[in-house]
Amino acid sequence: MASIRDDVSKYIKNKYKASPEYLWKRYPSFAVYRHEDNRKWFALIATIGRDKLGIESTDEVDVLNVKIDDLMLRDILLQQPGFYPGYHMNKGSWMTILLDGTVSLDEICNIIDASFLDTASKKKKDKFRQPKEWIVPANPKCYDIEHAFDNADEIDWKQGAGIIKGDTVFMYVGAPVSAILYKCKVKEVDIPYDYEDKNLKITALMKIKLQKRYKPDKFTFDRLKSDYGIYAVRGPRGIPNSLSAALK
Repeated sequence: MASIRDDVSKYIKNKYKASPEYLWKRYPSFAVYRHEDNRKWFALIATIGRDKLGIESTDEVDVLNVKIDDLMLRDILLQQPGFYPGYHMNKGSWMTILLDGTVSLDEICNIIDASFLDTASKKKKDKFRQPKEWIVPANPKCYDIEHAFDNADEIDWKQGAGIIKGDTVFMYVGAPVSAILYKCKVKEVDIPYDYEDKNLKITALMKIKLQKRYKPDKFTFDRLKSDYGIYAVRGPRGIPNSLSAALK
């Protein structure tokens, strides 16, 4: 089978703008890819003998080393053809993948993405992570959230920790409404703002755009508690898959 080394290299360069580093004269085929900020490796491409992986052959093969922190995922992958414990790496967290076509390019690219995130700084993880869904509380005694979208479909709101551009927020309006009323998309974050009183401190805003309205009797607090195990909404929080499906 033909090597897909060049295809893997192109994927890394195009998506992550990372160039190969050849660190050892003794091993000219070994190409390291790393983050530019924390300098951690997230991939290594090399040409080695198949016997180095316990395969009964002296033929050479291109391989990819990646870091996978999810132990369950590693165990599952290592049971599939083309996956091996990390060659010349910590076998507890690294694995080696054949680049001879045994594993599809699409699957390899997905695993590179996982390795990139597992080795990235927090700032970079936030940038590259998949969009998340949140429930965000709103106190109608402090802000007339029930009428916030009467004249505009975009408003500024207090930015919650961990929320980034592209995330979805479901606005939960507190008592006496006590229900989710709006689904919004986060369009912008880190808008400077300085406000503080005895009950509230705001240092940054996010811009959210209305996508959907819900009737006040649809996703009430009683239903969130009984059907989805949500017993409090005191700050931005993730939501279970079952509630995510119902809200759609």
